Amino acid sequence: QVQLVESGGGLVQTGGSLRLSCAASGRTFSSLPMGWFRQAPGKEREFVATTRWSGGTTFYGDFVKGRFTISRDNAGNTVYLQMNSLKPEDTAVYYCAARQYDGTGYILRDHQWYDYWGQGTQVTVSS
Repeated sequence: QVQLVESGGGLVQTGGSLRLSCAASGRTFSSLPMGWFRQAPGKEREFVATTRWSGGTTFYGDFVKGRFTISRDNAGNTVYLQMNSLKPEDTAVYYCAARQYDGTGYILRDHQWYDYWGQGTQVTVSS
């Protein structure tokens, strides 16, 4: 059974940094997409970043503007999201997601095409 477990969320001040981690178990994702989405109260789930495979092409949401970096460990089953210059509008629950198949950037930016999800980790940025 595939499991994605996120960690690293918390409370940080404006301009601060956090590093989220997501460890996958149950199958190997080194050659498959893994990414991050977020959802704020009353809003739809929003694409943050994804990587097609370990060391492969990365995509970012338009709002990221160079502040976040997605990466994977050497084995490819852990994905990280380094978030810098955080703003209050970054406050949300951040979810890790993974797909069973590769896809184009268009598909990988859409949460409905992901097969596995973590439980989410809360990120709160205070002003």
